[in-house]
Amino acid sequence: MEVARNWKDYEILDMSDGQKLERWSNITLVRPDPQIIWKEKTFPEKWKKVDAKYNRNNSGGGSWQYNKKIPQNWQVKYRDLTFNIKPMGFKHTGLFPEQAVNWDWMIDKIKNSEKKDVKVLNLFAYTGGATVACSYAGAHVCHVDSSKGMVSWAKENLISSGLEKRPVRFIVDDVTKFVEREIRRQNKYDAIIMDPPSYGRGKNGEVWQFENNISDLVDLCSKILSDNPLFFLINSYTTGISSRVLENILSLKLKMKKGKLTSGEIGLPMKDSNLILPCGIYGRWES
Repeated sequence: MEVARNWKDYEILDMSDGQKLERWSNITLVRPDPQIIWKEKTFPEKWKKVDAKYNRNNSGGGSWQYNKKIPQNWQVKYRDLTFNIKPMGFKHTGLFPEQAVNWDWMIDKIKNSEKKDVKVLNLFAYTGGATVACSYAGAHVCHVDSSKGMVSWAKENLISSGLEKRPVRFIVDDVTKFVEREIRRQNKYDAIIMDPPSYGRGKNGEVWQFENNISDLVDLCSKILSDNPLFFLINSYTTGISSRVLENILSLKLKMKKGKLTSGEIGLPMKDSNLILPCGIYGRWES
């Protein structure tokens, strides 16, 4: 497992009974997490100082309970990157801090590449954590997401990180349709990143289901890789899918490209503890 240990503005303070107690800069949140199936609290006293908690309801949704007034949005830094945090419906904050392990990996690959102008395609790009990281490393980035609101948020993150003058192209579109058009245009990319949802809909109602669509999408993306690509990264939070499945798909779809395949879990450490929270899986192909 690759663990995101380099945060200073984020940490898990404790975990118990389906919930994690987190510090985001100077604000503490409690949010549900299905991986936390043990009942014990390691630090019971810390749970008394919670600024906001997300409570699930019986219908599958939920709402935030505020114990004090907190900003509608605030910022956290990861190394030289700055991200805007906003409590959203369905427990999210607009950032997945465990993705720092992938950001570090991508930054290293881009900075150490012999290519002068690395072109990166970021699909299902959300609020742009990977977009900001790749732009910081010096890449030209194409950021694609079907949500106009998420793309706007990604632009905010780029500006907050002082990267607004870097070459980033923001696209609001269905990912599959965009890739099909890029094939027709004969556009090529040196690196492709995707973090597809388990289930979702495009901006015109297109249905996405991970198990049914991921293999075909990777196949399409293989057609827009440059002759000597740098990397291809798939990240996933889909329940029941092994990281080896992602590696297998990359192996089958990129068999004409010479490179190294790896896969595994990513996770977050708990402060003052040896506990690690599993947070997702990845599959990587790299030259």
